[in-house]
Amino acid sequence: MQSNNPVFRRSEEFNASNAYGNQTYAGNGAGHQGYGQTGYTDPASWSTGEPGQPGHAPAPVATGGPMTVDSVVQKTAISLAVVIVTAFATWALTPPITSATVENGQLGGLIALMTIGSLGAFVLSMVNSFKRVISPALVLAFAALEGIALGALSKFFDAQFGDGVVMGAVLGTFAAFAGTLAAYKFFEIKVGAKFRMFVIAAVFGMIGLSLMELVLSMFSAELGLFGVSGFGMLTAFAGLALGIFMLILDFDFVEQGVANGIPERESWRAAFALTVSLVWIYTNLLRILAFFSQD
Repeated sequence: MQSNNPVFRRSEEFNASNAYGNQTYAGNGAGHQGYGQTGYTDPASWSTGEPGQPGHAPAPVATGGPMTVDSVVQKTAISLAVVIVTAFATWALTPPITSATVENGQLGGLIALMTIGSLGAFVLSMVNSFKRVISPALVLAFAALEGIALGALSKFFDAQFGDGVVMGAVLGTFAAFAGTLAAYKFFEIKVGAKFRMFVIAAVFGMIGLSLMELVLSMFSAELGLFGVSGFGMLTAFAGLALGIFMLILDFDFVEQGVANGIPERESWRAAFALTVSLVWIYTNLLRILAFFSQD
C-alpha cells in the first residue's frame, strides 16, 4: 500500500509491492537469473545443494534487523533529547529579555537564532520528508535546528506572557501524545485513505498560509494568522487538532512498518515524523496558552 504521508511516501520499504499489488517484505520480490544473465548455468547442471551454489539464486543479504516498537521509541527519544538540549542551551546562553536588553538592542542574536533555526529546520524537514533513503544525520540536524528555534521562541513567550505558558505547553504536548496513543490503541482507530489525504492536504495548506504570512510581513501587511490574537486562535486550534491527526498517521505507519518487518533504519523516519508532530503541537499550544494568560 502506498502512503499519502510525504514522510513515508519516499520510503521504498513502506510502499514496496509485487506484481500482484501485495506488500512485499525483506527478501521477497528478488530478481531471478535467466538466459543471458551472469551466473546462469545449463539446466543439466542444476542440482540440490546449499544456497549460493550453481543453479541457485543468491542467498538474500542481511541488511540488519527489522524495525520494532523499541527501536522507534529509542530513535524518537534521541531526536527529542536533541531538541530539548539545544532549546535549553539557546535559552540559557543568550541574554535575558529585560527592558534594558531591549533598549540596548541586545536581542539581535536571539532573533537571528530563531530565524536561522526556523528556516534551517523547515528546509531539512522538506529534505527528510522527500528523501528516499532516510539519513540519521539529517534527522538529528533537523532536531538541533528545531531546538534552537524553539528555545528562542519559548524565551520570547516566557518574557512576554509568563505565567508558566512554556511549561504548560511542554506538559500539554506530552499529555496530547499520551492521550492520542491511548485513544489509538484502546479504540482501535483505523486510518483510511480519505483521512490521510485530508491530513496531508491540511498540512500543506497550513504551510502555504505560513509562507504567505511571511511574505506579507515583509511588507508590513501580515494578517495575524499566527499571532496571539482572536484571529490567530482560529489557526492555533486548527493547528492543534491537525497535530493530533498527524500523530494518528504516525502511529498507523509505525504499526504497519513493524508488522511488515521493514528495515530497522526506518525507525529514524518514524522518529522524524513523530518529532515534527510533537513540535507542531507544542507551538500551537504555546500560542493558545499565551492567549488565555493575557490580562
